Amino acid sequence: MEKIMDIKYSAVKAPMRGRVHHPVRLGRILVYGVMFLLLTVSLIPLVWVVRTAFIPRELTLDLTAVAWPTLENFRRVLAAAPFGKYYGNTIFIVVGVLVIQFVLITLAGYAFARIDFYGSKALFVLFLSQLMIAPEVLILPNYSMMAKWGLTDTKIGIMLPFFASAMGTLIVRQTIKTIPYELEEAAKMDGANLFQILWRVYVPLLKPAYISFGMISASFQWNNFLWPLVMTDSVEKRPLSLGLAMFAMSYETGMQWSDVSAATVLVCAPLLILFFVFQRQFMESFMHSGIK
Repeated sequence: MEKIMDIKYSAVKAPMRGRVHHPVRLGRILVYGVMFLLLTVSLIPLVWVVRTAFIPRELTLDLTAVAWPTLENFRRVLAAAPFGKYYGNTIFIVVGVLVIQFVLITLAGYAFARIDFYGSKALFVLFLSQLMIAPEVLILPNYSMMAKWGLTDTKIGIMLPFFASAMGTLIVRQTIKTIPYELEEAAKMDGANLFQILWRVYVPLLKPAYISFGMISASFQWNNFLWPLVMTDSVEKRPLSLGLAMFAMSYETGMQWSDVSAATVLVCAPLLILFFVFQRQFMESFMHSGIK
């Protein structure tokens, strides 16, 4: 009798379970549809810029025109502005800032994660308060300091305010806290000093944190515009973001959108390629670094 009741109960409950899942599926389809629509809308400017960069100038405003891709727009851009110099300045700034940041966030992250000194928690909270301050707020005091030191219109002056990073320190600290302390103790027993422990034990295990922070920092420095605009006066010190803005302003009256789009592609292409190549490592690095 009990078996018969169980069979009847299962037969009645099975259709109910099937009906319960339908609203969930519909909701998921609706969410995916909205996400796909937003993705399509956000890609329209990028597609238009890429299409305009490779189409002949006379067909720029004809959205229905079809033509073979051309590199003539890029030739005019490279001949009209020193984008090679802009690339060199930007790469120097990005690489220089990243190298100093990696050294400083490693030392600071280790200190906050492993060294128990008086006031460490309060100092760490104070250090993280930098995240609540917009960089634009510090432009005037930073510029005054750079002017006193004679670093205006120099690459070092552009780089110096970004050497310390609260976000990078937070990511490294959280990652070090997930690393077993026994590894450091074993290294100490083998006679390793502090810098040998950092280099041989922690640095290899911090690669996910370096990747995640490096992508964020590199993209910020690559696109940084306001601070280089304040700091630079000469063409020789301009980065790509500032050079692109000046180039677009020079062509504003002529409405040469094909040339402006070609210059935009030159500036944005390295970051897009970098992200598409390392997107999986970028996402995995955040999961491994403890930043959700």
